[in-house]
Amino acid sequence: MSKALRGILRQLDALMFTRRILSACMIAAAPAAAYSQPRLHELSSEPFRAEVADRHVTFYAVDSEAGVQYAFNPKDIDERHPPFSSFKIPNLMIALETGVASNLNHVRKWDQNRRPAAEYWPVDWRQDQTLGSAFMRSAAWYFQDLALEIGAKRYREYLQRFRYGNANVPEGSDTFWLDDPDAARRLLISPREQVAFIKNAIEGQFELRTDTLTAFKKVAELQNEGGYKLYGKTGSGPVQAGNLDGAFQGWLVGLVERPQKKPVFYALYARGPGYSSILKFRRDFAETLLKEIGALPVNW
Repeated sequence: MSKALRGILRQLDALMFTRRILSACMIAAAPAAAYSQPRLHELSSEPFRAEVADRHVTFYAVDSEAGVQYAFNPKDIDERHPPFSSFKIPNLMIALETGVASNLNHVRKWDQNRRPAAEYWPVDWRQDQTLGSAFMRSAAWYFQDLALEIGAKRYREYLQRFRYGNANVPEGSDTFWLDDPDAARRLLISPREQVAFIKNAIEGQFELRTDTLTAFKKVAELQNEGGYKLYGKTGSGPVQAGNLDGAFQGWLVGLVERPQKKPVFYALYARGPGYSSILKFRRDFAETLLKEIGALPVNW
């Protein structure tokens, strides 16, 4: 055998040895990669049958500390619905990031001719608003004004970056997140997508300014007790566009911060025979399930 041939054979042996080592490493690493995926834990509906009553409820949460997903009615966590006022979370962030609103104190005057009060408007909508007060009061007209100033193109860019549902924003619309009678024009999002959005935003995946996230937390804080902070934004609207006397659907979307642990991110979607059937229920049942999964203490 020639010296040149022996050299080639030695190189081939070395190559085969390296491949075997790499293959062994990949096999050894495979189980770890599999376990890195959050486990999905289904919450039984049986203990909550009386509380849920005639409502349809879907709940989805991600515990960042434990690496676990939780779902109540898991078959529907990917079903999309209009976000209604839960859209004020990305809306506030986009307004601040684009400079359309400078901060939470950014004032807009209520123009009664341009935005006449509907019969169902609460008293605190019928006045000038800041970005902060409009968020906390869910004053729709303020965010409708923002929508026209931000514009469909910028909305689509942000919502695609946020992977926010179908990212559907028709040109010139200031109601696309509400109950537009044309279903093709509606923005839609699922409970799982709501949670992914808020989780990625808070964890810095979208590279939002610190001031933007601080502003969101300031206006979205619902309760602060015993080191636990519950944040959330509700949203609601009729199942049949324009029918305020019929079935209603709604959300509570947010996160829980807790002592010495990473947050839990959650979204609750509820549908009931009327507005009153979901109004208080959204937060009450969200807290019940957050306690069930250990995100909030039982006596909170």
